[in-house]
Amino acid sequence: MHRPHRWDTPFSPDMTEAQVKRLLAMPPLKALDPSLFPPQLALDDIIRNDSRIVRCQSGDIIVREGDYGNSTFFVLDGSVGVVLGHDEAAATVGSAAASRRNIFSSLAQLWRNARVAEARDVSRYGDLSLRYQADAVRLYVRDLDALVIEARFGAGGMFGEIAALSRTPRTATCVALTDCELLELRWQGLRDIRRYDLGFRQWIDELYRTRSLASHLMELPLFANLDDASLEHVIAETHFETYGEFEWFSAFRRQIAEDDDGQRAIESEPTIAEEGGYADGLLLVRSGFCRVSERRAFGQRTVHIAMKNDEFGLSAIYGHWQRNEPLVYRQTLTAIGYVDTLRVPTALVERYVLPSLSEEYNQKKAKMDHRSARRFKHNVTRSIADREIQHLQFIMSAGDVRKPTRYAGLEPHLNSDLLNFLVDRRIVNGTATMMIDTTRCVGCDDCVRACAAAHDNNPRFVRHGPAHGNLMIANACMHCQDPVCLIGCPTGAIHRRPGDGRVIINDLTCIGCGTCAESCPYDNIRLVEIRDRNGAFVVDDATNLPIVKATKCDLCADQLGGPACQRACPHDALVRMDMRDQGALVRWIDR
Repeated sequence: MHRPHRWDTPFSPDMTEAQVKRLLAMPPLKALDPSLFPPQLALDDIIRNDSRIVRCQSGDIIVREGDYGNSTFFVLDGSVGVVLGHDEAAATVGSAAASRRNIFSSLAQLWRNARVAEARDVSRYGDLSLRYQADAVRLYVRDLDALVIEARFGAGGMFGEIAALSRTPRTATCVALTDCELLELRWQGLRDIRRYDLGFRQWIDELYRTRSLASHLMELPLFANLDDASLEHVIAETHFETYGEFEWFSAFRRQIAEDDDGQRAIESEPTIAEEGGYADGLLLVRSGFCRVSERRAFGQRTVHIAMKNDEFGLSAIYGHWQRNEPLVYRQTLTAIGYVDTLRVPTALVERYVLPSLSEEYNQKKAKMDHRSARRFKHNVTRSIADREIQHLQFIMSAGDVRKPTRYAGLEPHLNSDLLNFLVDRRIVNGTATMMIDTTRCVGCDDCVRACAAAHDNNPRFVRHGPAHGNLMIANACMHCQDPVCLIGCPTGAIHRRPGDGRVIINDLTCIGCGTCAESCPYDNIRLVEIRDRNGAFVVDDATNLPIVKATKCDLCADQLGGPACQRACPHDALVRMDMRDQGALVRWIDR
């Protein structure tokens, strides 16, 4: 076999030379300069292989708020509307209803659950708002007048670029208001065009600054006290950077199979900032995960995990600003998988951020009572500069010194071996990871039976998985922070539910294509052959083959009291853990 190459499988096999020529003559692509691109990545090759033409009918849902995508869209003809108020429009745009059982329906499960595997009420499948087109299956809105349109894009407009570059959730639902012709450009092509054409890169960056950056910075405690003029200056000078492979999950299984001690994983991770290197800016993690490590005699030792909205480099900048210490990073920051960061120049941090934090710090410090001050001094054992900056973060994020947070440095830390296990296996991705303490688990299967009872007698997890010491990670959906299973679902059936962030599969719109199951790096999604309530298999009338649907743990979204598996364990051997709260994990392990 020949060595696989990036363009062995074009985004659209139907893209012709004539179409490429027409697209490059239309805005905004006609502003690109082909001479800026190297021969191996010629502009017309990028358009031919990394884009496709999408034709939508009026009412078709193009992208949906909360969904994950890996492409951006240019409007070639027609009009696209941005839907206001996703919660109110959730049912209209195909999201699963966020309903919860009452006490009576919860009790009724004991005798109403089906007696056969994967039974469905097939009568509900007859009213799907789906259009089967030659190259796609699309959800559509039957009554456009029921939606409130916030903004419109006409010919030459662009949307979806932020989610495509950073793999963050779509920030809005976009619907075709008329019959439309769109150019969909996948993230690889968008990345390369942005890399080689400075004008296009500035345009994309300006769109991000206008649409998202200000609100993103204002969410962070470090920038909350900046006035409008200062914030504007910071926004204008902030740099956008991406590290790692967008499709990291495709090589994940091979990596953990080959890596014995985890050191190889660290060495293969792209370096964002290196210990001892010049601290040219404050790094903010916008999406993804980073490993914070320190040099040791035989390599690097993992000391922390940086996640969304975490900062790196503040202590180095603070030490230089306060005591004229060397302006160098004190630890190494590497990308785990795919990471999107913002780099705020050091000069702007010293000019705008640290003075406002210092003033706030002095005011709060004066109000600390003796007990809180003694507790802070006892628990935080880092250098003086680190203690002060941890204290600053603590005050700015929590406000109340009696309320510990993970920024405060007051929580105990995970040991290095366990931290490496969680990082190397990407378990840090989970917001509801199922952890089992094997020293307490007696194999009674109460958790499995409780899960089955809550899901029509169909358990949604496997009580088995990778282990570290007495800690085992079960094969159950972790409801990841970076849910790569959402990418590529043709109908948006698998989606992150607004409000609580759970990853849910809408059984009505799932077409059983298996994209989500193939993408899940943890093998936590299964395809099952479904039956009707009488036990007969539901088959495709065209092929006579069984209909399949994707299933996984939904965290008992419709159940009273939360996950049934955790509530049913009689020995406190099982917990659903948000990996962002490492303090809670340490307390559970040490309970």
